[in-house]
Amino acid sequence: MTEETLVEEARTQAAPAVRHRPAHDLADVAFDPALREPVEAGPVTRVELPGAEGRAWLVTRMDDVRAVTDDPRFSREAVTDRQVARPAPRFVPARGATGSLEPSGHTRLRRSIAPALTADGVERVRDSARRMLDELVDDLLANGPPADLTAEVLRPFPIAVLCELLGVPVADRQGMRVWTRLVLSSAPGTAVGEQAREEMDTYFAELLDARADSAGEDVASLLGTAVARREITLEEAVGLAVLLQTGGEAVTGSSGQMFYLLLTRPELADRLRADPPIRPRAVDELLRCVPQRNGVALSRIALEDVEIGGVRIRAGEVVHVSYPAANRDPDVFADPGTIDLSRSPNPHVAFGSGPHHCPGDRLARLASELLVDVLLDRMPTLRLAVPKEQVPFSQGALIRGPESLPVTW
Repeated sequence: MTEETLVEEARTQAAPAVRHRPAHDLADVAFDPALREPVEAGPVTRVELPGAEGRAWLVTRMDDVRAVTDDPRFSREAVTDRQVARPAPRFVPARGATGSLEPSGHTRLRRSIAPALTADGVERVRDSARRMLDELVDDLLANGPPADLTAEVLRPFPIAVLCELLGVPVADRQGMRVWTRLVLSSAPGTAVGEQAREEMDTYFAELLDARADSAGEDVASLLGTAVARREITLEEAVGLAVLLQTGGEAVTGSSGQMFYLLLTRPELADRLRADPPIRPRAVDELLRCVPQRNGVALSRIALEDVEIGGVRIRAGEVVHVSYPAANRDPDVFADPGTIDLSRSPNPHVAFGSGPHHCPGDRLARLASELLVDVLLDRMPTLRLAVPKEQVPFSQGALIRGPESLPVTW
């Protein structure tokens, strides 16, 4: 063994071993306290997570997070062959699932729906999205206070917008809301979630088949025609449709956290009411600050030895990245713990990074910006109806956010 090899081995062995359990079901929008120790220990640390192979690497600095997510030597697909550490006990990646595909397959799928998710494609639904949101707020105001902002607006609106983008008929949208909740929550039990996913799969398979000859611009039509042309399989198309549709719950979670912040720190809401032009930048800053999920991001397997952040990760080892930690990297964001509504530039990774970044990021921003515009402008006295400590946050769910948001005005 050469002296260089011995030095390298010593450096790898000296990497801090940190026992880490993700703090699920956190009751506010603060940075996950279970991540503080690994973040302070260094950019790349050894952690413990639920799973048969509980030991993993956790990457927390922006440059390193981007390096891992952009590097094909870190594979999501390889995770499906092993019982590895994972971000939540119920989450088990499935072979062939869109989120588990290697970049080449993932890119091929995304290409089929790209026209619907471009800036122009998303703008196509802006007017209808604004109408749907105004109707929800009309009902909220007509029924009077107090009300649950999550149930009345923040949950139905993103799912309705996604249904519009996907081309789901209006009559089927309530059922889609129910399926989405059951698929993403562990509270009803694994069997219930699996049945909901099967029903959702069946629904989209039938919808895409019906759109096989469509010239429509909605996602279902684009996927249906791509399947008919044999560019992608029906299974792949259904998986992508489900991935996009369930993304509505992520928007509900993030917008719920955003409004929890605005209602518990009214000076932020006052600033946005007084200065509407800063709202797009402010939405990005709020997205940077609020944690999108419990735990850490989806795991990857190193296909060969790779050095990240001065630490050698061996072939076969499990790697996680933390987007919330990267969004607080002091080398990227000045005073990262402060909410600066005018922050620019703001290169956050709230929607992920690399080939697997969220395909619906533009739509999520559109939904968030509309929510801020409409709720702040139409409800100038909107405020919490209970002390902030009494706002219940989701239990047993991968997506983080208020289960309900009691408000008055």
